Amino acid sequence: MAKKEPKAESSYSHIANKKLRTELNRHAAQASRAKALQEDAEMLLTNDAGKIEVEGEMERTWRIGQDEIAAGAGQEAARGRREWKLDGGPYRSRYTRNGRHLAVAGRTGHVATFDWLTGTLHSELQLQETCRDITFLHDHSHYAVAQKKYVFIYDRDGVELHCLKSHIEPTRLEFLPYHWLLASVGNSGYLKYQDTSTGQLLVEHRTKLGACTAMTQNIHNAVIHLGHQNGCVTLWTPNLPHPAVQLLAHMGPVLSVSVDPSQGGRYMATAGRDGTVKVWDCRNWKGAVRDWTLRSGGDVELEWSARGALAVASGGGVNIYTRPSIQTPVHTKTPPPLYLTHPIPNRPLTSVRFAPFQDILTIGHAAGLSSIIVPGAGEPNFDSSEADPFENRKARREKEVKALLDKIQPDSITLDPEMMGSLAPPSKLTTKTVDGKDLEVPFARLSRLERLKVSGKADETEEISDDEVDEQGKPLSKDEKERRKQRGRNKSLKRYLRKQRKNVIDPAAVAIRRKLEKQRADKIKARIEAKNGGELRTASALDRFKQ
Repeated sequence: MAKKEPKAESSYSHIANKKLRTELNRHAAQASRAKALQEDAEMLLTNDAGKIEVEGEMERTWRIGQDEIAAGAGQEAARGRREWKLDGGPYRSRYTRNGRHLAVAGRTGHVATFDWLTGTLHSELQLQETCRDITFLHDHSHYAVAQKKYVFIYDRDGVELHCLKSHIEPTRLEFLPYHWLLASVGNSGYLKYQDTSTGQLLVEHRTKLGACTAMTQNIHNAVIHLGHQNGCVTLWTPNLPHPAVQLLAHMGPVLSVSVDPSQGGRYMATAGRDGTVKVWDCRNWKGAVRDWTLRSGGDVELEWSARGALAVASGGGVNIYTRPSIQTPVHTKTPPPLYLTHPIPNRPLTSVRFAPFQDILTIGHAAGLSSIIVPGAGEPNFDSSEADPFENRKARREKEVKALLDKIQPDSITLDPEMMGSLAPPSKLTTKTVDGKDLEVPFARLSRLERLKVSGKADETEEISDDEVDEQGKPLSKDEKERRKQRGRNKSLKRYLRKQRKNVIDPAAVAIRRKLEKQRADKIKARIEAKNGGELRTASALDRFKQ
């Protein structure tokens, strides 16, 4: 018996437009169907993420060394424990999205890309100049290097393809895969976005905070996080010329920033020159969730794994912390319980990178690279349509074309990605009567007095002068008011009242209005007396002093 597809409940029956109602119901049905299929697909995820477990209460996981972990792990997992001794250090590293290929860049100009699982070398360059960072683009066939003066793009064989001269003295690079954007920040303090599909420079933002050496991206909303020398952390999007969020994170320069990918980008970790590590909640920014002081000084590097493990490299070693301890608020500045530690004597430690879909952490230092095993750090199940570690050349080409067709516009990058696809808020419409008909007029198109009446701030004692209405009592248009002003019919007192007219009850204005009403009543009384046979006395300038 075939399984019936879930039927989405119609919640758009109040929408009068039939075409729009049908489209929204169709989207709701697709969302409910995708949710049901995702629940069914969870049965196929046979691999589970494990962690180190101790037998007694007095035992600790951080006392277990890498030799003991490699001996207890399987043969395939033990291959991740490696040491690369290189002479061009200190090194920075970067993995592809599927975790199969690794790119390294030394400070002195040694650049190499290779398949770390099979040991196949793709390219190796000796650039003979300073290299500060490296990153892959959409796949391992292209990579970008932040060199001494500009950003250079190379292909898989190490052939130079482009020189991006608009990116001057870059220090950090990030690639946004769903938008095909290469973001860079440098010593000049400019954040620049380069569209790698069209080759044009999309936008450049002046941070106004000096040189920047800490940069990362939130993979869930494509927002760039920058750490500055004055202790501030700023969040940037291509469509805003100013930071979307700016907070004072440390009392000194920010050395490293990282965002947790395991919980939708909710948590961010920062490390500063003041020797503290802080974990922030990106939903409210009301203060650090947890912070602690490091025992060793020097530069600090941070990195979150796909399962929420935080690696902190400082001094002569790397410490790994796991959730929920690093996300639990504590009033004291005590460090969270330690999961693993690994000493590395080769200082300084310049980069830490978790391999996707692997329990492996790669540390870059002055003597090369070191890979250690961190059980439970990697995501055990992968989506082959998103990132396939075992893809062949044909699958890679098809994936590249599909990603280019599904490219997302940079204007859609926001702090809240759930905003996309939601209904627009109802507009402020007010009912206005024109020629006996009720019309829905936007609030912004109402006249000043009508807007004040709708908002309840109008002065009821204020009346429209005779020069602002026509013979039928309707308000005049702006052009008609300008024409009447040029006729010279306005009295000086009315002109004074018009300039002094306010939205509050002014005692001086009320007194002048009463005086005008009294003068108008006296004129009417004089006309009546003249009509009844009385003498029409001409007004004198001394009448104003009479009671």
